[in-house]
Amino acid sequence: MQLIQMLASSLMLAGTICAEASARGLTPRDEKIAPKVFIVSMFEPEAQAWWNIHDFNLLAHNVTVPGLSSLYPNVHCTKDYEVCQLITGEGEINAATTVASVAFSSIFDLTKTYFFVAGIAGVNPKRTTTGSATFARYAVQVALQYEIDIRELPKNYSTGYIPLGADAANKYPTLIYGTEVFEVNEELRDIAVDFARQAKLADSDTAKEYRKHFETSGGEYKAATGAPGITKCDVATSDVYYSGQLLAGAFENTTKVLTNGTGDYCSSAQEDNATLEVLLRSSAHKLTDFSRIIIMRTASDFDRQYPGASASYNLFHASDQGGFEIALKNIYQAGIQVVQGILDGWDRQFEAGVKARNYVGDIFGTLGGQPDFGPGRNAALEGSGAFKKRSFHMKRHA
Repeated sequence: MQLIQMLASSLMLAGTICAEASARGLTPRDEKIAPKVFIVSMFEPEAQAWWNIHDFNLLAHNVTVPGLSSLYPNVHCTKDYEVCQLITGEGEINAATTVASVAFSSIFDLTKTYFFVAGIAGVNPKRTTTGSATFARYAVQVALQYEIDIRELPKNYSTGYIPLGADAANKYPTLIYGTEVFEVNEELRDIAVDFARQAKLADSDTAKEYRKHFETSGGEYKAATGAPGITKCDVATSDVYYSGQLLAGAFENTTKVLTNGTGDYCSSAQEDNATLEVLLRSSAHKLTDFSRIIIMRTASDFDRQYPGASASYNLFHASDQGGFEIALKNIYQAGIQVVQGILDGWDRQFEAGVKARNYVGDIFGTLGGQPDFGPGRNAALEGSGAFKKRSFHMKRHA
């Protein structure tokens, strides 16, 4: 009898603790954390843009997740766990490792979570200017190519970057890795853009003055001379931090080639394709939903020099551009509008998801559907060697 009473008392106590935890917005240890929005930051300055905000305390909970970077070992969450944040560490390897550790963790239920990549980037002055927030449909891994030092190029080549398996820069690669291009939900992107356009973006006198260098008679860089705004355009991923007309122009072309002419290159980053490949794989296992991804990059510096300047000046004196500080501020200024929009519209729209009208996924059609970029699913798989491996047949290349 005493044993039964002790068990009953224990169960009542446990129930009381769980009820109190629920009332305080906490999650008991045996309940998975199911954030509505997961902010993906790449390094501490981007992450800090969201910290110490009144009524939006991302540091209310710090959740240690095995596999995260030793520099950023915790996922941060608000008190009610509706919004969480991870910090990948910079570069593709760090991004892939960190996001995989979260996406495949048993700590979280991410089946309805919106992943919001929110970082800074270099920017194409033909498309927009420093301080702007860009929202992508395509992420293109532009440096996944052959490379010949430009000093050893044949005279009829304009760039040292050549798609894998091809012999010219304007040809589609025939050796396919699968991470070259990702396409996210355009309908969701457009909704996020509408939210972000409610923001008042930060600017600075230094940035305004520097933009005047892009004023030309032909108006090629007119977009660079204006105030920060919200722009729909696409992101390039490269671990190489590049600068200059030649490289930026080459990767602008790569974006067009790999997206069959649809992509519109404007921002340069180091992590996005790695992040997206992980979320694609986790979505294939029904752990995440690839149609719930938003990619926002705010412009911290120009990817190429203004007329009359050098590529090295553009790279080594980027601080003269005045874009870094305002880009960090605008991660939050634009980003909070997106986050709040999702939270406010959760019951009405976002819990059920935003139906994509475009193709969503990778070049292989991993999640179903036919990619609207690349050589087609079967040709891409052929180029990857997948068919050859299945048939144990080695094809000779000329």
